[in-house]
Formats: sequence, C-alpha cells, structure tokens
Amino acid sequence: MPHAGQYGTAPFNTGRCSLDDRTLQVWRSLTARHLQQLDPALLGYADPRGALALRQAISRYLRAGRAVRCEPEQVVITAGAQQAIDLVLRVVLRPGAPVWLEDPCYPAVRAALAAAGARIVPVPVDAQGMEVAAGVAAAPEARLAYVTPSSQYPLGVTLSMARRLELLAWARRSGAWVLEDDYDSEFRYAGRPLASLQGIDDGGRVIYVGTFSKVLFPGLRLGYAVVPPELLEAVLSARLLSDWYPAALQEGVVTDFLEEGHFAQHLRRMRQHYRLARDTLVEALRTHLPDHLSIEVPDQGMKLLARLRPGLADLDVAAAAARRGLVARPVSPMFLAAPPIQGLMLGFSGHEPGALRWAARELALALG
Repeated sequence: MPHAGQYGTAPFNTGRCSLDDRTLQVWRSLTARHLQQLDPALLGYADPRGALALRQAISRYLRAGRAVRCEPEQVVITAGAQQAIDLVLRVVLRPGAPVWLEDPCYPAVRAALAAAGARIVPVPVDAQGMEVAAGVAAAPEARLAYVTPSSQYPLGVTLSMARRLELLAWARRSGAWVLEDDYDSEFRYAGRPLASLQGIDDGGRVIYVGTFSKVLFPGLRLGYAVVPPELLEAVLSARLLSDWYPAALQEGVVTDFLEEGHFAQHLRRMRQHYRLARDTLVEALRTHLPDHLSIEVPDQGMKLLARLRPGLADLDVAAAAARRGLVARPVSPMFLAAPPIQGLMLGFSGHEPGALRWAARELALALG
C-alpha cells in the first residue's frame, strides 16, 4: 500500500511538482475554452484508447523527444502510469509466471506483481543498471522484465547500451516482454534526455509506459502506454473491464497544451526550477551533514540518493526525520535479495529552496 506520507507537502517528499503562474494561467484558459465550446461528443462514450487527437500529439512528442517508435493506434491513454502497468500485467501474465524485477525496485510495481500472482525474480542492479546475465541465469524462461532504464528506481543509474542490447536480445530469443517505465526522463540537467529503450527495439518486445503526473501534476491522472500491435486488442479488452475510457474533457485540454507549444515551454521552466532545487539541496546537505551522508548528485530526475555513513540505519533515520516533520524515504526496504544499502531517497522537486535548506538543518538535528 502507498505510504500516507506520499500525499503530503512535507520537505523531501518525492514525486511533487511545481506549478508556476504561467502554466496555471494557460491551463485555466484552455479549460475555459473547452467548457465554452463544449462538444456534445465529449459527453458520450468514447474510444478505450483515448481521444485520437491526444494520441497523435503524444506520438509526435514521443518520437521527437524520446525516440519512441510509435503510431497513434498503439497509444493507450490511462489514469496514470500505474493503471498502464496494471493493464499490461493483466494481459501478459498468468499466476506463477516468472518476472524479472530490478533489485532494488519500485515498491508499487512489486506490489502490483504480487497482486497479479507473479513469481518475482530479483535481478541485481549495478552501475550499468540491471544485470541481465543474472536474470538469464535465474529465470531464462521469464515472461516479463520490468525496467527503469533512464533512471533506475531508486538508485538513479542508467541502463548501459550493452545491457540494453543484451536485454532486447534475450526478449527476442525467449519471446518475453520488456516493460519500460520512463517515469521522469523529461527532467535531465546535463544534455538532451536519453533515448528510450523502446526506440532501439527491432523485435517489438518493449511496452513503453509514461506519465504526465511527474511533468505536469499528479492530480491530472493521465498516463499512457505504447503497446506492441500483438498485445493491443488484449490490452483494450482489459481496459473495458475497468474504467472503459479516459475523461474526454481533460484530454482536450492536454492536447491543446501539447500542440500549442505550452508543454515544451513548461518543461524548460521546470528543468531550470528543479536544477536550482537540486543544487540547493546538495549544498545544504553537504553543509549540515558532511559526516553523515554521501550525496550522489543526479543528472536526471526529481530526487537524489543520500547514502548513510556506516553505523546508521535508514529506517531509524527516517523515523527520526518524521518526528521533525520530514519525509526521508529509507532505501533498504526496496531491496529484495541483494544486500541492501543504507540510504535515504530525498525529493527536491516541488519544494522551494528555503524549505529545502530548513529541511537539511532539521535532518542534521534528527541525526544528533
């Protein structure tokens, strides 16, 4: 189950988004436009894939920004990335099917796999990402591999090109599927965003999942999956068993936001904002906790990993931080079989610099 703290505004909480006045103003204007020019078709039943105009806009964005190979017919609009992942698991898995899962891993996907009755096969992660050879040795017959190749959750490492090719070769050879979760790739602070794993897949084995929850705001509840043609009909059938189709009015607003250039402008502003927040947090942690933490400065994403010095337990530190009003997520519970590290996941996006400096001082006090 999600931790109750993830919904709050406490400093260091992860997954939070900033909204500047320009984005809010544009969003209000576009929403008002669609309400004033309300198409009666928006009030009826709709395509389970989502509105064609939005799928076309997302396809253009993904091809240009993430090098994803996709046509609008392959895009399925969902209520966030988690629904997209759930639909994929329902379609490709049967109870007891082996699934490779990064170790450490994203807890929500671990829970979803357990709910689907999958046999989870932990695959270690090193500086090059998932150790594909270890997965092959443990379960060569796995039905699915879940990966976060652009920024591994929670360690933040990037899946190397050699490992990407190795993973795709295994999937083609064994007839397995690869589920690529590209959860925050838009926020890269050094160079262009990394190309997707799906974009180099010549065998059609990668299912690509993205979301607007991180790049716009979580309350939008809008994500998407790029589904290989072989799986599309089954995914749409599964979708009809749950919520049928996305909210049409909101789709129109997002379409205009993408097509009129507002999204690209929003991303540029947010990259600058989050880079400043990241640098502020790193400086504050190094100032107030130089002997307690080893900071890994990320080139991408909305959070950083702070490793604790020997002798400190992340569960104890997280509890002490919570007593001071902070949400410092311990990393050790995210490990499955690999020896856990003692570290904290600290979010910097959606927090103002002053709040991050204050939080660093409070964390130092919590550690004594």
